[in-house]
This record gives sequence, structure tokens and C-alpha cells, in this order.
Amino acid sequence: MSRVPRLRPRTVMPRSAVAVAACACCLLATGRPASGQVANPNQVLSASQSATATALRDAALKGSGAYNLGKSLATEVGPRLAGSPGDPLAVAWGVRTLKALGFANVHTEKVMVPHWERGAESAEVTAPYPQRLAVAALGGSVGTPEGGVEAPVVGVASLAALDKLDPAKVKGKIVFVDVQMRRTRGIEGYATAVPVRGEAAAHAGRLGAAAVVIRSIGTDDNRLPHTGGMRYGDGPRIPAAALSAPDADLLAAELGSAKPVTLRLKLGARQLPEAESANVIGEITGSEKPGEIVLLGCHLDSWDLGQGALDDGAGCAIVIEAARRLGELKPHPRRTVRVVLFANEEFGLSGARAYAEAHRQELDRHVVAAESDLGTGRPWRLATRIDLASYGWVREISRLIFPLGVATGDNLAEGGADLSVLAPARVPFLELDQDATVYFDYHHTANDTMDKLVPRDLDYNVADWVVLAYVAADIPGDFGRAPAPAQEPPKK
Repeated sequence: MSRVPRLRPRTVMPRSAVAVAACACCLLATGRPASGQVANPNQVLSASQSATATALRDAALKGSGAYNLGKSLATEVGPRLAGSPGDPLAVAWGVRTLKALGFANVHTEKVMVPHWERGAESAEVTAPYPQRLAVAALGGSVGTPEGGVEAPVVGVASLAALDKLDPAKVKGKIVFVDVQMRRTRGIEGYATAVPVRGEAAAHAGRLGAAAVVIRSIGTDDNRLPHTGGMRYGDGPRIPAAALSAPDADLLAAELGSAKPVTLRLKLGARQLPEAESANVIGEITGSEKPGEIVLLGCHLDSWDLGQGALDDGAGCAIVIEAARRLGELKPHPRRTVRVVLFANEEFGLSGARAYAEAHRQELDRHVVAAESDLGTGRPWRLATRIDLASYGWVREISRLIFPLGVATGDNLAEGGADLSVLAPARVPFLELDQDATVYFDYHHTANDTMDKLVPRDLDYNVADWVVLAYVAADIPGDFGRAPAPAQEPPKK
């Protein structure tokens, strides 16, 4: 997960469990989504479909294979940054895993991806109180000269504060942007803080800074910095890195001493020529309408510091396992369920853009798309982006997953980073919002490892996803076409 999410208004749910249950039951009983649209009473599952969906849900809760899939990817491949040696290993893992699990039409589709290498990196305060700092280059950063960059530090509390500085006070210095991310159940805390990661280098570079360091975009207090993508735009390209939270605290304390602070930063980062990667695709072929597609997505790449177990090994495990279970049904659901393991989400949505281009002639036959990319947190809300005339089918999904703690959300779903490029084609989205309370403790760090996968939470995810995918693939109707997007997909 690397895009800069856009904050959107949400249906406000009551805090108490009793109030949540009462509100959800009211929604289900009246068929009224948050908009007040009355659901079509004909959009109701048959008794057989309802029984099948319930059985699929309950079977997954008894134990799914998702943990073993996530464990397999984390241990057999590990880090798999676009263009790195782990990238083709991940593609090979995806192909053999889908084939072994009985998927049809398993194949790869070529994608050209950027190739950036981190290299050696270090940071230290050299005055007034020398201290070594834990640092990680931001993805896409240029390197420093071989001897590093040593310069006085200018601290600011926001990008807006940085923009107000006199360029004469910034020129030749290292800028420290100190914004602390809030811990939230949803991604609101991340959405508010992450622009610092993406934009700090561009803002500081325009003012003549020699380099920029930021407080890691994360919620932990470990001495492990969080990496992630950044962009320069048309301005000067200066080295950019993130400090771990404790080291950001240390640097802030030194700046608070009222004595001049000097920092030495060394980054061995470099950009190499593009490399070849691939999207990996497998299908559960529809029994009656094989040309209509229910797309379940995740991204196969990861950052280089950890094993990519949570981001996005967990998502791949969830959607693969949910689809596999649909493949055991005789007959299969009416529509084809297509699993897409996207290449290079982290570094610019290369795989997503390639998929949209390669499949542009059939996007109108994508009945719905959904993506899993937030670790193992249990889903707690179902958001949508559909034609509200088809909301009755969402009500049926909600009825089946409400017992698992999933409330009804709004109709403003963005689908996920990889699916954002499908929005201009008005592909409908279903979005299972996961609990992100602890996810950003590990996100984009060396701590994104196999032990962070929670088997029971993965079972809950598979139970929710298998219901969503089955209903979408087997209903006689569809979700219409999504409202036109308010803006183009975010540029990475």
C-alpha cells in the first residue's frame, strides 16, 4: 500500500456495540443505504444461494488456508521490490501457487517496472551532541555524494510551515519535517500524514535544501524506520530519508536545545534502467457467464526492508484462498472470478496501469472489483462504489457478513490503489475496510515479517471475502456502473 489516499466522508456509526447492531439491523430491514436510496426488493438471494454463502462463510471461519499462503510467500520469496531479484521469484511463486490450487487460465502479462536500489545508508547528528540515527531512504530518492551530506538542520512541523520559510534560511541545509501520524482504526491517520513522505523532498528542494529527512509515517515506537514512495515533480532532486520514531524524537530534542544542530546523511540509493516484471492472473471460470468478470486483486510486490508479509502478502493470501474455495463449488458461480496479483503497486501502479490497458476492451464486462491491501486486520465496514439502483445486492452481502462484525459504509469507495486506474471506466467497487489500528506499526518496515500474520484474523477476512465474491459472481443481476470519478487516479 503506497498511494496517497484521499480522505472521504464516511457514514458515522454509533460507538456502542448495541447501537451498531441496532443501526445495522435497521439498514438491513429497510434496505436503505446511507444515501436513503430504497433497495430493489427483487434483489434478494435465493434460499439456495443464501445457504451456499452461509456455508462458505462458516467453513472459512473454521480454518482457512490463508495463513499458509502468506507464510509461503514470505519465506520462499521474501522482499520483492520491483526490479529486484525477488521480483521474478514472486512472479514464479504466483504462477505455481495458482496452478497448484486448481485455478484455470493461469498466466502472466508483461509489465515494465522501475528499478531502484537502496544501497548503504546512515545518518548521524554531528553537533551539538553526536548521535547515530536509524534511517531509511525513501523509495525513489537520489543518493548523496560518496562522502555524504553534512549540513545544519532546519526543523519544521508541517509542509505548510516549510513553504513559509525564507529560502535563504533553507539553502544548503538539511530540512527535518516532523509530523507525527495518528493511530486510527481506518486509514485517516495515514491519509493525513503520508503527504509528508511523498512531497517533502519536492518542497524542500524548491527552497534550495541539500537534503530532507522526515519522521517515519507510522504509529510504532520501534527503532525501525518506515520507507515508502516519494516524488520530485519538476524541481531539484535532493536526497530524502525517514528517521525511526525514537530517532525523530532525539533529533527534535537536539533542535530544542537552542544550539545549532548538524546532521550527516549518507544514502547509496540509485535508479537503474527499467526491468521486466508481470501481473499474475488466474481464474475460477464462470458456469453460465464466463465472459463477465468479478476481479479480486492484491499486489505481489513489496518494499525491500522486510518480508512483505502484511503488505501485501496477506492480501494475496486472502483473495487467493477466497477464490479457491469458490472453485470447489459444483457448479461454479455464474460469472468468472479473476484473481490478479498486480506488479509494482508500491512504485507507481505499473501493473495496474498495464492491466487497464491490456483489458480495456473488456472493462465494461467487469461486474465488480475489490482489492485486499491492509494486512490481516479484520474487516469492519463494507463500502461501495456502485449504481445505487443495485444496492439490494449489497444489502444481501451485508446481511451475511454482519455477524462477523462488518457494518454498512458509504458509496464513496476508492477500491484500493491498483483498482483506482479502473475508476474512469466506471468499474463498480466493493471495499472491505479492515481494522488498521496496528497495521501502521509494521507498514514499510523491516518488521513486516511472517510472525505478524494473524491466522484467526486471516480466517475472518477469507470468510468475508468468500461471501462478497460468491454473491457478486452468482447473482442474476449486477451492480450497474459506478459513478464517474471526481478526478483522475492518483499519480505515484
